Amino acid sequence: MPDEKEFVRIIKEHQGLIYKVSALYTEQKHDRNDLYQEIVYQLWKSFDSYREEAKISTWMYRVALNTAITHLNRKKRRVSEVSVEVLPQIAAEHSQEILEERVKLLHREIENLNILEKGIILLLLEGRTYQEISEITGLTSTNVGTRISRIKEKLKAKMTKK
Repeated sequence: MPDEKEFVRIIKEHQGLIYKVSALYTEQKHDRNDLYQEIVYQLWKSFDSYREEAKISTWMYRVALNTAITHLNRKKRRVSEVSVEVLPQIAAEHSQEILEERVKLLHREIENLNILEKGIILLLLEGRTYQEISEITGLTSTNVGTRISRIKEKLKAKMTKK
């Protein structure tokens, strides 16, 4: 039987991670809450299997992303709003109004990425290394690097068109 107090401590410590994944893959608040609860449930179910070979946050991201993708596939819905905290820096000379418009545009373009690309870009924007992204997604580090490069090119091309 898993240690309930330790599990609750870990969930409280990393609740932002769960919320970010939930927000990335849902558009309605009630759906976000449902997904959050489903992720916590899946983490609890697999808590005994965590072997401390990777950081707890890496394991949690893997479970959370897999749960979100399964949830999304089950519901067959499109994500219309992406919530990310860290966005690429835009030159300081741009006014706040232009900055806000560019951020909105980036959010819209991230919405159009496929499920895996959204997860990868979320992890990259969170400052995760290619190795950590590899461990979370199950892709090789080389594949992660290639995909990140392609995602950046795709976003850059769409952002410069508009």
